[in-house]
Amino acid sequence: MAAGYAELLRTRHAARLLAGTLVGRLPNATAAIAIVLFVRAGGGSYSLAGALAAAYGFANAVGQPLLGRAVDLYGQPRVQLPAAVASALGMAWLALAGTGSAAAAYGAVIVSGFFSPPLEGGLRALWPSVLGGREERVHAAYALDAVAQEVMYTVGPLIVTVCVALWSPAGALLVINALGVLGALSVVLSEPSRTWRSEPREAHWLGALRSRGLVALLGAFFFVGCALGSITVAGIAYSDGHGGQAVYGWMMAALGLGALAGGVVYGARQWGGAPERRLRVLVALLALGYLPLLLTPGPVAMTALTALAGVFLAPTIACAFIVVDRHAPAGTVTEAFSWLVTFFGVGAAVGTAVAGPFVELGGTAAGFGVACAAGAAALVVLMTTQRILAAPGRTRTVTGSSAASPEGAGEIVGEGAVRGPAGGPAERLVGN
Repeated sequence: MAAGYAELLRTRHAARLLAGTLVGRLPNATAAIAIVLFVRAGGGSYSLAGALAAAYGFANAVGQPLLGRAVDLYGQPRVQLPAAVASALGMAWLALAGTGSAAAAYGAVIVSGFFSPPLEGGLRALWPSVLGGREERVHAAYALDAVAQEVMYTVGPLIVTVCVALWSPAGALLVINALGVLGALSVVLSEPSRTWRSEPREAHWLGALRSRGLVALLGAFFFVGCALGSITVAGIAYSDGHGGQAVYGWMMAALGLGALAGGVVYGARQWGGAPERRLRVLVALLALGYLPLLLTPGPVAMTALTALAGVFLAPTIACAFIVVDRHAPAGTVTEAFSWLVTFFGVGAAVGTAVAGPFVELGGTAAGFGVACAAGAAALVVLMTTQRILAAPGRTRTVTGSSAASPEGAGEIVGEGAVRGPAGGPAERLVGN
């Protein structure tokens, strides 16, 4: 699969779009960590830190699908770059004004969260045109995307902690968000982003949410986000008693590293069968991985357990991308992926908000207990919606500008057979 990833990255525009999207999403990916460290450095409580991170998450949850729908309607450059600038200005406001005024602090994180650009959904909308509409390559790109995210989640916490150590928590906020604007700029100036147009869509006020299968998936990923959000706060509480910010940085990096390793192994083979069924297995394994965190051993062992807890995260995300693509109504691809980000973000916000009081009342183990409960709830949602998720059944055409798609856009017929440029069915790669 490493050779396959290399082939994908050699495709014109692919490496630039992937790198630009990852850098552009860095502020959003590290927002909870950066906000919590900023608040704690100023003497704020865990509850305030969790509440501000939750406010960012809720604002992001509202903004992502709205901005995603705007991208589907008006194109990427007219939405992504202005949103990135507005989001960075909001976080700069927090860094410079501090938390002395609660209203100003909440206003800053709400502005920043709401305008965080939907780069993640935008990239997945671009893959078909960049890769010639070949489904097996698009699915491989989804797996590469999930693995690359874990690189970001591994490096991101380290960048934040290094900036805090060399400068200050406020400096970390400024640096991370400046990088985010540069990443968004790189994406929107690329030819595929400038020429991409969404396929025709049915006018409906619910947009992508008129798909019952998509709604079921979103419900499960709300709880996956809740689990990860609670680990953010519980991890800080653990590090406060076991070595401070450095331990926390290594724990969060280990979580991303474990997910990275899991994603690489998962992407090393082709998977048969329905991705919806495979997703249930992956979420069950993800939930089991959170249980050892309740032991809260010493820093070295805890870092190892945190890595173990992340192993099934990237495979779960990669599989979910395909499920979204199978259930999203035509013409709503950016919005559908943005809804996934939204529900994940709302879950993370709820997780951070709930874990704070649990840590203060029951200690660090209670905070990790929130993650365990949320993982179990995600599995319950998938188990109770099996019939809904078992019937994607949509027909769509993979669209993209011919200028950005030298190999020609393919057409997906029925549930997934792909007609490539030569007209023959391409090999179906499910879950990879």
